[in-house]
Amino acid sequence: MVVGAYGRAAVGGFGPVGHLGRIGGERPRAGVPVMTGASWQARIECGGVVAGAGFLVSPTTVLTCAHVVQGSAAGTLTVSFPNRPDLGRLPADVAAHGNWAGGATDPGDLAVLELARKVPQRPARFAPQATGPALAHVVLEAYGFPEGYDEGQLAWYRARSATRIAGEWVQLEAMAGHGQPLTHGFSGAAAALPDGRVVGMVAQVASEPGVLVARMLPTEVLARHWPALTGLLPRHAAAEDPARRLDALVRRAEDAGLVCSPDQLFVDAVGDFGPPLPPGGFASLRAAAGYVRWEVEDPAEALTRFAGRLAELLERPAPAAPAPAAWAPILVEIDHSGADPDQVTVAVSAYRDGRRRPVGTVRLPRAEMRAYIQRGIDRAFAELAFGADELLTFTLPRDLLNLPVADWACSADDSTPLGCAHPVVVTDRSRHHSARLRHQLGKRWQRMATDPKPVLHRVECGTPHLGLRKRLREQDAGLAGFAAPPTAVPEHFEVGLNMPVPVLLWPRAGCPGAAEHPTPCTGTAFLDALAPHVEGVAPAELPRRIQLLREEAEAQEEPERHWAKGVQLLWDDPRCFPEPTASLHTPVA
Repeated sequence: MVVGAYGRAAVGGFGPVGHLGRIGGERPRAGVPVMTGASWQARIECGGVVAGAGFLVSPTTVLTCAHVVQGSAAGTLTVSFPNRPDLGRLPADVAAHGNWAGGATDPGDLAVLELARKVPQRPARFAPQATGPALAHVVLEAYGFPEGYDEGQLAWYRARSATRIAGEWVQLEAMAGHGQPLTHGFSGAAAALPDGRVVGMVAQVASEPGVLVARMLPTEVLARHWPALTGLLPRHAAAEDPARRLDALVRRAEDAGLVCSPDQLFVDAVGDFGPPLPPGGFASLRAAAGYVRWEVEDPAEALTRFAGRLAELLERPAPAAPAPAAWAPILVEIDHSGADPDQVTVAVSAYRDGRRRPVGTVRLPRAEMRAYIQRGIDRAFAELAFGADELLTFTLPRDLLNLPVADWACSADDSTPLGCAHPVVVTDRSRHHSARLRHQLGKRWQRMATDPKPVLHRVECGTPHLGLRKRLREQDAGLAGFAAPPTAVPEHFEVGLNMPVPVLLWPRAGCPGAAEHPTPCTGTAFLDALAPHVEGVAPAELPRRIQLLREEAEAQEEPERHWAKGVQLLWDDPRCFPEPTASLHTPVA
């Protein structure tokens, strides 16, 4: 697998990684201290083949490059520690990522691996941020795994300048004109000072023999792409350090479940002459605070303003809010990978105490998707509070909203349909990640909570979609039933999803939706049978009510003939998902 090389257009003389053979590593010059105690250095293997390096940052977490684990099949990723052979090979999953788009010069080439168990090993230590400008004066050591050296090989480089290329990388150059080049197998390795403190991660390597240049992602860039790293980095000793105060306030806000706008806090902190809001804004308060800390030049003033405003928000009385739905969601996000029409990206997570707990993220062929999701859901149950009411929620792109997820078996050993064993709902991926639509949905749920008898707004086959939006708005619709699936009447569903109507139901194999169709219409019969079971039912109870209908259909001698066999429920209460979900645009597996 050829990865991590940056091309000739970016830096002269670079192309695909060449075979460099077994070249011995040069020892550092006399007087240069050698890094010791490096048992946290990790080797990453995909399917039993060494793919690159990594380093332990917590007892269960290893950092590496996204391209190192790109394309690895589910269950084939392992991590080992060459200086701790007693630990063996530990299974791992990708728990987070930096949204790397797959190109050689695309930013965010970071993957966060979650180990199957804790490692009894002290993690890597990080140097403070102030080390950055002084990097040109010190030797950096990398521990990688080039071809022929499965036990590892050392290379010594230094940064000639602290200037970042495209705001992302620091260029590294070899200490001498010979020695071990940073080549394939070093991607993901820690770039460490002689005393072992980490200042970055090797992300791109020279691609031609004899070219001893590479690039690393410094720790402040890693923290930008994975904000959780900020809490692992050393703080300044001064008690009045604004970064330390802000970090404490962010923790308080997270613990209190503070509702605020990270984007607005960032804009207020940096002022009119600060950097613009990054594309897409910030997914969390911690991400915004980390960006100010690491990306703003001379950030002390901005950090002070950020901390002051956050302290005000924490001290003000919280407005009264409706009680959240009493569900413990297990979230399964599915999206097209973009790299191959047969590939999808799947992320599984669970919610507990209002916090999202990632279980795993993977890219894989569609044929392997169901088996991975079955295993992921089983693992997600371990994250739920004891006795919590689970809600299996599938977030799908619009062209997959009709996916029969409720009919999938619970596991390879249990053929019970998921929709009979648990409440199963779907949501629309595009509006699940839209702050505007989440806000509108929240207001609609508040109004629905006061409606004693919800009415099913019927969207029949012949309903003109041009007038549907006006009708749904005038009727303040919160519950709508469609006579045909999304594939048959996409314009009608687009209206319902963008209004947005919080609860939609339809038959997966209902009326084809054409102007001329059999009489009596199967879609009309579906709506007639559905209405008595959902009208007058509290919206929060609908997932359980639909589960009972699915069980009833499955108990028939001919389940396929029962009207409820193929019922699909889109149920979208934003209170169940208090934290924005991470984007699935990732090539890692």
